[in-house]
Amino acid sequence: MTASAQQAILDAHYMARALELARRGHYTTHPNPRVGCVIVRDGEVVGEGWHIRAGEPHAEVHALRAAGDNARGATAYVTLEPCSHHGRTPPCADALVNAGVARVVAAMQDPNPEVAGRGLQRLAQAGIATESGVLEGEARKLNEGFLKRMEHGLPFVRVKLAMSLDGRTAMESGESQWITGPAARAAVQRLRAQASVVLTGADTVLADNARLTVRADELGLDAEQTALVMSRPPLRVLVDGRLRVPLDAPFFKAGPALVATCMAVEEQYANGPECMIVADEDGQVDLRRLLVELAARGVNEVLVEAGPRLAGAFARQGLVDEFQIFVAGKFLGSSARPLLDWPLAHMKDAPQLKIIDIRAVGDDWRVIAVPVALASV
Repeated sequence: MTASAQQAILDAHYMARALELARRGHYTTHPNPRVGCVIVRDGEVVGEGWHIRAGEPHAEVHALRAAGDNARGATAYVTLEPCSHHGRTPPCADALVNAGVARVVAAMQDPNPEVAGRGLQRLAQAGIATESGVLEGEARKLNEGFLKRMEHGLPFVRVKLAMSLDGRTAMESGESQWITGPAARAAVQRLRAQASVVLTGADTVLADNARLTVRADELGLDAEQTALVMSRPPLRVLVDGRLRVPLDAPFFKAGPALVATCMAVEEQYANGPECMIVADEDGQVDLRRLLVELAARGVNEVLVEAGPRLAGAFARQGLVDEFQIFVAGKFLGSSARPLLDWPLAHMKDAPQLKIIDIRAVGDDWRVIAVPVALASV
């Protein structure tokens, strides 16, 4: 085996560890990306770190602090190109230069226009050897929301659905608690926790008295992770075009929320939740415009938990990046409510999805599917 091949194997090994560290920030880094860093000198790991929260030190700084003087002459493996600009924290590229690191391996370049190759350029100008693209696919998957916001000006939209084996979401009466079991509901809690925004509609809030909060006792995480999760609750967004949900509803009592509507805000909302008027030409809430506005606020990931009408609207308009469908082993019958409000007359009109994962979650199954056009990207 050549020396370069051996080095490539080592680079992949240490980058895999950096990605593992980055995942520890799975629930907390919003609006920043999830980043991990490993510093290796003479074949020994001398420092590790990961980004925990926005405004706090980045992964490279944590790793350099752990390494101390051992960082001099070492190789730093980082899952995203080190930043080169002054934001809420100083540039990580400068920290690596000042520490005397000899080589930096990045999984991928940062698409943030404020970085975009300048971090690696700063390192190279200081005489540090650089390389990019090691385990890039895994690194992109880790930060698909951040990347979509930077590259397309939209958040990553994940729609969560729960259904019976016959594709129904609720009884004809609207009764839907509970289709799935405790393990599936815990998985949904974790989906909420990782999202920047949990979005629902007036129909769901009115029918279920839904609050759409993250509940610590249902996460199924250890105490440390639970504490981190609860330190950064997602913003809850209510799509309510006609302001039908009363301000004394459990949804509003549960904490801060944003209401997306088509109507001029009534006086009673003056001291209530923030309202955003995003009407389209048909007098409906403009969902794409809403997503653009959320992205402008730094929202990376949106979890849609809504009824057939709103979930169907997101799907029909091509705004969904991923469906997470929880399937319970029961039938609800032909009069029960369908999964999506999406009338289709011909087979040729049926949207094609690619199933990328299916696995048991307790007594239920979770199917993850993406639109075929996105699966090929």
